[in-house]
Amino acid sequence: MDALDVARWQFGVTTVYHFLFVPLTIGLSVLVAILQTMWHRTGNERYLKLTKFYGKLFLINFAMGVVTGIVQEFQFGMNWSDYSRFVGDIFGAPLAIEALVAFFLESTFIGLWIFGWDRLPKRAHLASIWAAAIGTNLSAYFILAANSFMQNPVGYRINPDTGRAELTDFPAVLTNKVALITFPHTLAGSFLVAGSLIVAVGLWHVIRNRDSADTGAYRFATKFGSWVVLVASAAVLFTGDIQGKIMTDVQPMKMAAAEGLYTTESPASFSVLTIGSLDGSREVFALKIPYLLSFLGTGDPHGTVRGIDDLQAQYATQYGAGSYTPIIPVTYWSFRFMITFGLAAGAIALLVLWSQRKGRTPSSRWLLRAGLAMPVLPLLANSFGWIFTEMGRQPWIVFGEMLTRNGVSRSVSLAEVLTSFTAFTLIYATLAVIEVKLLLRYAKAGVPDVSEQPPADDTDDAERPLAFAY
Repeated sequence: MDALDVARWQFGVTTVYHFLFVPLTIGLSVLVAILQTMWHRTGNERYLKLTKFYGKLFLINFAMGVVTGIVQEFQFGMNWSDYSRFVGDIFGAPLAIEALVAFFLESTFIGLWIFGWDRLPKRAHLASIWAAAIGTNLSAYFILAANSFMQNPVGYRINPDTGRAELTDFPAVLTNKVALITFPHTLAGSFLVAGSLIVAVGLWHVIRNRDSADTGAYRFATKFGSWVVLVASAAVLFTGDIQGKIMTDVQPMKMAAAEGLYTTESPASFSVLTIGSLDGSREVFALKIPYLLSFLGTGDPHGTVRGIDDLQAQYATQYGAGSYTPIIPVTYWSFRFMITFGLAAGAIALLVLWSQRKGRTPSSRWLLRAGLAMPVLPLLANSFGWIFTEMGRQPWIVFGEMLTRNGVSRSVSLAEVLTSFTAFTLIYATLAVIEVKLLLRYAKAGVPDVSEQPPADDTDDAERPLAFAY
């Protein structure tokens, strides 16, 4: 084990942990805005209760996402300084815009939304949550644009004197075809997570608190969340199909690694399950769907999908001697786990809707257990999706331009990386306990009572202190 191995583990752990909060924040920001819009248009108290209820869960998650996200940027200077020097001109531009525009937009208007209840005009207050949601989604786009450059470098040149990548076409970076499809795919996955949380919490209250006066609100929440999950599932499949074709075009090795396809095939079959040697180089048993991989990769059931061996030979000739093959078992299984967990969430959403047909009230304990598992399933799908995306690009940190081993900080020792890795892991474990306890506490508390009017206050409004609305 050396500093490179630990640095990669540290970045992987912190990235996956941070992304547990990101999709929920992205999805809930929009769904809470929709619920408040429904209250604004109808005046129905049910929607106001749900807005404040799920809004509180959104704020808890948003705070944790901010805290864990800060660490991500620190690592570029700590463990990956050579990478930062090489690609800083390009990678820094979208991240700077994300911080200066998108993050300021969402954080400012979230503050107005938190403290603006009964202070801002209703329309202005509604606009503030929509502005925060727009900022959150813009933030996601700029970060994905930066990551997409690592997958498919565009809009740059290599300075022969400094050996650094320099930005030549910023619009090309922002309109990278990988970013244009990764963004809607990520959004769909985010709504899958957020919708699943809404279903899980609502279903728990419907089944456990049957006689509650707010049962109608919870029933609506489960239906609303279930439809969000189903629409998001369809969007994930649609965007994922397009993403697979673009991936085959710009990173054919990643598609071959996703299937464990060593020899070029036309047509190529997709294996639902493969049992092979530990290194993934030899197939022992496989259950395959004919023509599917060709369609996923090229759009043509008879299309040609290049194999790992052919691509390895090409890259060795093009880039020099060495292995350009990612860890096949990791790419193979992470790709399938991503699909399986995402589809499982959609299946449970269908079951929840079926259980409430014709005004019925769900009561099955098995349904409750399945519902409570719903938020975890798309979170796992998102996590395995990112593991596949990043591990499938290896050994490149910037595809075709910089190997991962060349991006690590040369002055950082193994002991230093281990120390920071251990510290971050312990801090994140503590934050995970806090996050789960807060979410469970407020989810069990149920929707707030919004019928009571605040006591009369003769103090001039300008002199009243700001108060947290929740």
